[in-house]
Amino acid sequence: MNLFLANILLALLWVSLSGVFSPANLLFGFLIGYLALFVSRRAFAPSNYFGVVERLVRFIFFFAYELFLANLRVAYEVLTPRHNMHSRVIALPLRARTDFEITALAILISLTPGTLSLDVSADKRVLFIHAMFAEDEEEVRKDIQNNLEARLLAIWRQQPSQ
Repeated sequence: MNLFLANILLALLWVSLSGVFSPANLLFGFLIGYLALFVSRRAFAPSNYFGVVERLVRFIFFFAYELFLANLRVAYEVLTPRHNMHSRVIALPLRARTDFEITALAILISLTPGTLSLDVSADKRVLFIHAMFAEDEEEVRKDIQNNLEARLLAIWRQQPSQ
């Protein structure tokens, strides 16, 4: 049985036994189910489920931190009289290959204040983005490739995160 499905079933079992159906209780049941599956993982066939969940949680914290910093930078720029913006459109070569990976990366870039995904090339190898703070185009490109894209791809491609 797929461990994710087992985790969902354990969460639903928790909700039905507790008698309180709420998003918080469902999430709590999911966490309890995850811990139960993690403790008994040797009883199941080898699975990468626990690695994916760990990398996903790490990515969520990483992205929340980056989002916080980007918000501060944009707010500072808006509230101060100096304008340090050097906006550009940047062609970002992609390591992401599937539609899901490209779409997820584009959404995360657009969610971050100061950057916006514009278009994907016809061959799906280049993502065009607008960056508000792009004094050094290569630095922006490397930052997105080595941090955001690499960590995002590591979740699904079973590679260790940086």
